[in-house]
Amino acid sequence: MALQRIAKRTLSDEVFEQLSQEIVHGRMPPGITLPAERELCETLGVNRGALREALRRLAQAGLVAIAQGGATRVLDFRRTAGLDLLGHLLFLSDGTVDLDAARSLMEIRAALAPDVARLCARRADADLIAHLRRLLAELAIANQAADLDRLQELSLQFWDELVRGSDNIAYELAFNTLRTTYDKIRVALVHVMADENRDLARMKAIVDAIVRRDEGGARKAAAALIEHGTASVLALIETLRAADRRDPRGNGAAS
Repeated sequence: MALQRIAKRTLSDEVFEQLSQEIVHGRMPPGITLPAERELCETLGVNRGALREALRRLAQAGLVAIAQGGATRVLDFRRTAGLDLLGHLLFLSDGTVDLDAARSLMEIRAALAPDVARLCARRADADLIAHLRRLLAELAIANQAADLDRLQELSLQFWDELVRGSDNIAYELAFNTLRTTYDKIRVALVHVMADENRDLARMKAIVDAIVRRDEGGARKAAAALIEHGTASVLALIETLRAADRRDPRGNGAAS
């Protein structure tokens, strides 16, 4: 373990962040019992109230189990945690991006997005369709101006509307997590995602299919649209992996 003393102004949030990082990156492996509260408080430089609050949050996240009497055991988060943990997995302790987590983010996005569009074609109402059409018009303006930042923001709004139109609470919650996680690296992906964000023809094809209630057409168009970003990001990840293999000091992550 590589625990560090914590500035008192951050307290339970920082305790949670530090312990969760130790767990998800394997420095506190599944099955071990955490040190006693008194020892942890001394090591981290916090009071018991802050520590207990952090431990409760870790338990809620599926990272630890707190037994009667206070002993805390680290769990195998791959078996017990939920999708919300993805944001914690995205960055390594040195601040670089974990390439496996980034790959997983793009793969789950590619898997879910086509079915979101399909369900939106089944369930979207007139107001949502009108909003999608307004977004298409705004996307066209941003594309003409070659404003990649604006295109990225509007593309995210476009998918937010599709998810809302799917009327599937599980998809909505999953996409909330994906959006929050993606926001952590979105600035670095403005150019990488440009081809997808500029593909107005396929975005229009999705909306047209939704208007026709053509579920298969919406799914097909969404899959083709998403493939742009998926292919670009996965290619970047492979490039970074290759660079790490050439550099023995590399750690498998990108800034």
